[in-house]
Amino acid sequence: MNNQKIFVLAALLLSLGACKERVEEAAAAPALDPYTIETEVSSLPQFKLTAIGSAPVVDTLRVAGKIDFDEQRLARIGATVTGRVLDIDAMLGQSVAKGDVLARLNSSELSEQQLEYVKARARMELNRRQAERAKALFDADVIGAAELQRRESEFSISRAETRAAEDQLRLLGVSTAVLNRLGTEGGVSPVTPVTASLGGVVVERKLSTGQVVQPADTLFVVADLSRVWAVAQVPEQQIGLVSVGQPVSIEVPALNNERLVGKLIYVGKTVNPETRTVLVRSELDNRDGRLKPAMLASMLILAKPVPKLVVPASAVVRDGDGDYVFVQENERIFRLIPVKLAPEVDGVRPVLSGLNDGDKVVVEGAYHLNNERKRRLMGG
Repeated sequence: MNNQKIFVLAALLLSLGACKERVEEAAAAPALDPYTIETEVSSLPQFKLTAIGSAPVVDTLRVAGKIDFDEQRLARIGATVTGRVLDIDAMLGQSVAKGDVLARLNSSELSEQQLEYVKARARMELNRRQAERAKALFDADVIGAAELQRRESEFSISRAETRAAEDQLRLLGVSTAVLNRLGTEGGVSPVTPVTASLGGVVVERKLSTGQVVQPADTLFVVADLSRVWAVAQVPEQQIGLVSVGQPVSIEVPALNNERLVGKLIYVGKTVNPETRTVLVRSELDNRDGRLKPAMLASMLILAKPVPKLVVPASAVVRDGDGDYVFVQENERIFRLIPVKLAPEVDGVRPVLSGLNDGDKVVVEGAYHLNNERKRRLMGG
């Protein structure tokens, strides 16, 4: 029985010694690098490598904006005299032509100016006849030259006064036809129309019947919406990348983010001190009327080319949530390097971090190389 126990104890000691040797051997062996893979010489032709470097990259700036009126196709229409609104002919959203009557005013100021014109014209006509009669009397040697000059001077003064009264009425919006009627019939009317100075759509109406309005008041805003602006604010740090004439794309969420193509027609000369941005503007055709002022829009501006370190998009290996690239360490050894890259532009991705100019990367076969790396890590 004792011999049997001694035999078992000896076997146990031998087993423990073997385990210790294996542990020591494992500890002495070099650790396996999970990001490095060594390939066979025969496998090298399967991979294509290239040394990365800098290339001109055209960035796309995306800035928030909106659709706006073309200020060159916008008219703010007011009264030419102080008066009370009698009636309104144009409603909000109504299409009007140039010269259409939008509203009518009753103005005592207009009546007074018309009366002054009628009086001035009557005096001028009287002085004209007196000057003609004086000329006839002078020719008949009935009156002297001094009397003739006095009559002619009175006629010249009254004629100048009539022209001044006529000019004042024109400033108040009185037409030539009304002036001719005043001169022949003498009918004074206190009613004056407010007319459209531009054909388009009534986008604002700021008056009501019975309201007293002044010449400084804006009563209607009429816009020609056949062309509109897309405006956006570019951060001042990026304004050096944009210039007039650059192509832009405009995405309008209300139109299912349809891309409209245009170009920059204006880049602001000053920085908004509150937002630290610069205004840029593009022009868009809107004859179909789909674009409405105040619609939200995103402006995509193709910036000027800037040299940047780039890596071919085919070299990038997506693993988990990160981007990686295989960099050649020597003829047969490749290391998987984590990198930070910008979005792809024309088949390359600008490098933000992780790579240096001149690094040799695998551009063909990187996916296969990564699969082989994973298989070896699993002991396959």
